[in-house]
Amino acid sequence: VIGMKSSYITTPMNYIGGKSKLLPQILPLFPKKIDTFVDIFCGGCNVGINASAETIILNDNLTYLIELYECFLRTDKEEVLRYIENRIAEFDLSKTNSDGYLALRKAYNTNRKALDLFVLIAYSFNHQIRFNTAHEYNNPFGKERSSYNEKMKSNLISFLDTLSEKNIIFSNCDFRTFDYSILTEKDFLYVDPPYLITT
Repeated sequence: VIGMKSSYITTPMNYIGGKSKLLPQILPLFPKKIDTFVDIFCGGCNVGINASAETIILNDNLTYLIELYECFLRTDKEEVLRYIENRIAEFDLSKTNSDGYLALRKAYNTNRKALDLFVLIAYSFNHQIRFNTAHEYNNPFGKERSSYNEKMKSNLISFLDTLSEKNIIFSNCDFRTFDYSILTEKDFLYVDPPYLITT
């Protein structure tokens, strides 16, 4: 299609239900001019980070995920990259060092340093985000498969650059308590509910 954007920002998050492959179908359906775009279930931010609007509100009720995004937003890019490399070296993280991964996981669950969550995701099984009912990150080690690789780093850099270029606000609330009264006819609410576990 003439004029259609051919490339999109791919977030560094491997989020279940992510819409990165569907962006060419989804984005052209949005209004051409949007004042405020709200992604009420932002997840990995694939849709929201690629939206065109004067203001973009990315909301999710997973507190630790939003804390990570907010840390990305307020921290200098080089500092983020340096922190990740330092943590990888400190815990000797690799595709085979499960002890290092488990040590970092314990440190994150104890201290809740937001950027540690991203490092964990890089080395976890299928790069997934999983917390138990005690709010502990409990995804297993991605042995022989997962690592902080050049593709993930490239996606992270593009994501961080876009955060600094757009007017993005992160929100952490249940969709039922979001203040929808702030929206006008010039705004756009994107609702893509998470998948339910079925039996």
